[in-house]
Amino acid sequence: MPKLQQAVRDLSWLWSRGYAEKSSLKLVGDRYRLQSRQRLAVSRSSCSRQAASRRHLHALTEEAMNGNTLFIDGFNVLITVESALSGGFILEGVDSCYRDIASIHGSYRRVLETEQAIVLAGRSLEQLGVSQAVWYLDRPVSNSGRLKQIIMEVAAQNNWHWEAALYYNPDHQLANQPAPTASSDSVILDGVAQWFNLARYIVDCFVPGALILPMGQLARPAPL
Repeated sequence: MPKLQQAVRDLSWLWSRGYAEKSSLKLVGDRYRLQSRQRLAVSRSSCSRQAASRRHLHALTEEAMNGNTLFIDGFNVLITVESALSGGFILEGVDSCYRDIASIHGSYRRVLETEQAIVLAGRSLEQLGVSQAVWYLDRPVSNSGRLKQIIMEVAAQNNWHWEAALYYNPDHQLANQPAPTASSDSVILDGVAQWFNLARYIVDCFVPGALILPMGQLARPAPL
């Protein structure tokens, strides 16, 4: 674990100074003799100091969510919560976001934890006092239509005020969304006006046994 934390620190340092992402990752990965999966974990946990500062500045508190509408990066949030529920490792990044090691490559398969993850998201939104949730899903990803249906079925069963929509490029839609957004996707976080760390909130509140790896601990800026 210390080796991976050091790798995140070094990679974030390089990114903070403008070095190219891929070549920096190769340099750090080779230095610490990381396997491909370890390199992926290090990359997903790292970010530049500038990005971390911006994300912190635009992050909303739990109290700020009361009465708000929240736009949710559906696959991003649910897959992280599913991973935590199934006992997978969760990466705590430099920016304090929780991320899973897996990522979507054009396909999504419903798992045993899918509906439970949706229900926990709903309980979290209720707890936060969110007035309405709008789920954005990637249309090109297989089974996205079925996931939309499940989300709306769960919402109907619990009388939650939700909407769900399919987009060919939801990252672009969410990054330019002026209303609060829930995601740990770097592209979205670096463009959005305000965001809430929903996946972390859900896991911290409802998955007490989650396997959290504090990957970004050494690279996190010291509090002022």
